Amino acid sequence: MKRDRKSVDDRQSKILALIQEQGEAKVEDLAHTFDISLMTVRRDLQFLEEQHLIRRFYGGASSLPRQHSMTRAEEIAMYRELISKYAARFVESGDSLFINGSQTALNLLQYVENKTISVFTNNGYALGKTFPEGVHVHLTGGEVRENVMVGDYVMRNLLTMEADKTFIGCAAVYDNGEFRYDIPTEIGINESMITRTKKALYILADHTKIKSRSAHENQYGSCTYERPWTLITDEKADPAAIERLRETGMKVVQIHAERKG
Repeated sequence: MKRDRKSVDDRQSKILALIQEQGEAKVEDLAHTFDISLMTVRRDLQFLEEQHLIRRFYGGASSLPRQHSMTRAEEIAMYRELISKYAARFVESGDSLFINGSQTALNLLQYVENKTISVFTNNGYALGKTFPEGVHVHLTGGEVRENVMVGDYVMRNLLTMEADKTFIGCAAVYDNGEFRYDIPTEIGINESMITRTKKALYILADHTKIKSRSAHENQYGSCTYERPWTLITDEKADPAAIERLRETGMKVVQIHAERKG
């Protein structure tokens, strides 16, 4: 009996290997290749399908798509894309927006579909990008540092601008409600537009940017804002940090990756 089970296991392993190599195989061809009956082939294919190793179709079977294990960088990029896409639902036709130097925030414009909006931004990545037809982008100008426009020229131009909604990104969101920026001069720029935002403020930050505030951590480049914010992050953000952020009064939305299978 053990020998029979082993021979069945060996045959099924060979059938699986052949299907994976060729992509698919017909029942008749498998019967001929392994010198077994059509009924035996069908029984083997049923077993392999029950093990989630192949997919059967009428008269044969095919291999399953190979599962791709995402790298950490790919996972972060996926969540940032999902955050951008989700943020776009808060944009209404006729809105005027301010978007800072965040690529995640800028990317939401790809998902506004047929809405007509005006966008003010100091984001250098906007140059050379193609946006939907109804998206009208106005650059602040200024000194470019790491693809972000900063300096007095930006500040002077912002004095003439107002926004219905502001969408920004940052280097970190601390669990006490502080935001950190890698370019500290962005603080003044963001504050200027926050005071000129009439409706709603959104911060876009993937889970790697949600952090606990350490008493020993350098606070240079961090700030807090008195107005209420909506944080859009993802399911992998530290639950304890998210809870503390909610306790500060911040509204938190966590998006989830689509699950397949």
